Amino acid sequence: MATETEIKLSLSATAAQQLSQLPLLADSVRSSKLLVSTYYDTPDRRLRRERIVVRYRQQGRQWLLGVKTAPLIAAGLAQRGEWETPGRPGEFDFAHVDASAVRELLDSLRGELQPVFATHFRRQAHLIAPSPGVRIEVALDRGWIEAGAARQRIREVELELLQGTLGDLFAVALDLQASLPMHPEASSKADRAYRLVDVEPVLAVKAQPVALTPDMPTIAAFRLIALACISHLQSNEQGVCCSDEAEFVHQARVAMRRLRSAMRLWEPLLPEPFVVRFDPWWQALATRLGDNRNWDVFRAETLPLLAEAFAGRLDGDRLALRALAHCNSSRRASRRALQSEDYSRLLLEFTAALMDLPDTPAGRLADFVPRCLGKRARRVSERAAVPLQGDVAARHRLRVAFKQLRYGLEFFAPLLAGPLVVDYHQSATAMQEMLGRLNDLAVATQLVDALRLPVADRVELRAWLAVQTEALLPEFAQLLDDFQQRPQPWQAPPAAARTRARELAQSL
Repeated sequence: MATETEIKLSLSATAAQQLSQLPLLADSVRSSKLLVSTYYDTPDRRLRRERIVVRYRQQGRQWLLGVKTAPLIAAGLAQRGEWETPGRPGEFDFAHVDASAVRELLDSLRGELQPVFATHFRRQAHLIAPSPGVRIEVALDRGWIEAGAARQRIREVELELLQGTLGDLFAVALDLQASLPMHPEASSKADRAYRLVDVEPVLAVKAQPVALTPDMPTIAAFRLIALACISHLQSNEQGVCCSDEAEFVHQARVAMRRLRSAMRLWEPLLPEPFVVRFDPWWQALATRLGDNRNWDVFRAETLPLLAEAFAGRLDGDRLALRALAHCNSSRRASRRALQSEDYSRLLLEFTAALMDLPDTPAGRLADFVPRCLGKRARRVSERAAVPLQGDVAARHRLRVAFKQLRYGLEFFAPLLAGPLVVDYHQSATAMQEMLGRLNDLAVATQLVDALRLPVADRVELRAWLAVQTEALLPEFAQLLDDFQQRPQPWQAPPAAARTRARELAQSL
């Protein structure tokens, strides 16, 4: 099996025209060829679900049967198994696939495979050797995905590592990106083609579990989680930039919060320059989308309550129009943020630094988890010990602590099991949601000032929001007390906790 390692970057038509003139490619060995590929799958899209690609590609007079595994792409980076052999279109002999599980699956589906879509593009390739022992192909692909009568443009650069290290590949990608605007591509040609042929709407994507094991190096676990967060963020890019649906912005911000939480969880083991360099960048980007999220929540959740509570006393339509204007303005700011060259470069630079992190001497993940979660639980206890009823800032700090604890529980879920874990996670989630409701009310109080209402109306609205906050405080105190009574499920439980675990198990 060959392992294909590549970085995929999208670019504008103008940048594509200028690519071959860059100094980096001036002395390259150049070639140009037309590539026509037909992709196959079963009628129920079994290969897509298994993330396996089967295609026949025509190169001149030769046809090649190709098989690829198709991992999720993060910041344009993909590393996957690849097998290729001469063949005749429509005939499937998978003897060259030396991964037994993949070969056995393909053999079992051979009779069901049928053409699904095709790609038709010209590849202008530049073979470069930027330093001794390094060979990289820089290929500009321009053409079309064709799915029946539907077509979608292809215009992207693929950088494939032929010899050298992953760091060498990122160095070339960053050099190219410094010369021309290029954005790390979030999906493969096949992924885009499936969405085209199956006429799938663009939907907001939530975080997916990450497969962790107890014996894996602790930094390797961080790397997997961080890459999953980048993939989560990029899966919602198109929706943020092209849709007014609020969930896309929400999920993009969740992805960044999870990423920053992971950096906080692993901070004692990460090189200080890594955290100092990248955490402020991610915080600034999340802040730029934060105003958008605040107005989305205000319009969807707070405004209807205000309209009902003040029916006949406030001009609800005028209030809604002003809120919509702020929402639209903040949404344009979110789009500018994700379409900026700074964001494209952040994705590439962060992923390059992430892949360069040393795995040693951080130790095993199983040894790290109890220390990490214990520290986060202590942080929650410390922040819960101060008076919280009337202190918005203190409640916000507690909310951040709960988020980091909850995300830690979710990251480490493959290593934690049992009813105590479920019980503890549900309690932490309930606390985070309650703190979120209180935060929404605090933010709404600030947003009221931006609506340019008469002073008397603003005073009345603030007073109403304060009453809603006070009404939630008893439930908040009860949920916090309930959480603090629960044993930490990553520690060996004392007798009382074992009794509670048995009771929980019997009730499930």
